[in-house]
Amino acid sequence: MAHAEDPEDRTATPDHAVRPGSLLISSTELVEPTFRRTVVYVIEHNDAGSLGVVLNRPSDTAVHDVLPQWAPLTSAPKALHVGGPVKRDSALCLATLRPGVSTENVPGLRRVDGRVVMVDLDSDPSVIASSIDGMRIFAGYSGWTLGQLEGELERDDWMVVSALPTDVVGSGRVDLWARVLRRQPMPLAMLATHPLDTSTN
Repeated sequence: MAHAEDPEDRTATPDHAVRPGSLLISSTELVEPTFRRTVVYVIEHNDAGSLGVVLNRPSDTAVHDVLPQWAPLTSAPKALHVGGPVKRDSALCLATLRPGVSTENVPGLRRVDGRVVMVDLDSDPSVIASSIDGMRIFAGYSGWTLGQLEGELERDDWMVVSALPTDVVGSGRVDLWARVLRRQPMPLAMLATHPLDTSTN
């Protein structure tokens, strides 16, 4: 079904109800190395638990070295991203559809939210190429059992906001954690200036 509003045109705002398409922004107090200053895109959130991928952890492994057939479609930097601590030996792929494109007749694509889709890496890249305008491949994912994420939210480990398509496949050279916070209303926007190394503050 076509969406009258392009998600790219709306500003992401705090949205405390977690759903597919939400971003989990780690709090300044969450200093555990795996998730410190991370932005997690939520792919699934249901009665079985929650699943997402860290968007801002590029690895040193080039996509071409692991999945060469997908490298031409991968957004820069063309590296595998570390999606989380679970099943690091498996790959998961997210992409953004070109505006106006439907997933209905494109095998290998499953809509997550808005223009963001999951890509079946066993499908044919040449079939998918004309439907997407960017993609990212993740090694591993972040997972929570039923109630686990809710407990972390109650401890204020995460801030929940809506995602924009550019968050998923945007430039890896920007500080995504700060960029997402900066576009939020106050007082969340103030956190974008929180120093990476608090000892220098």
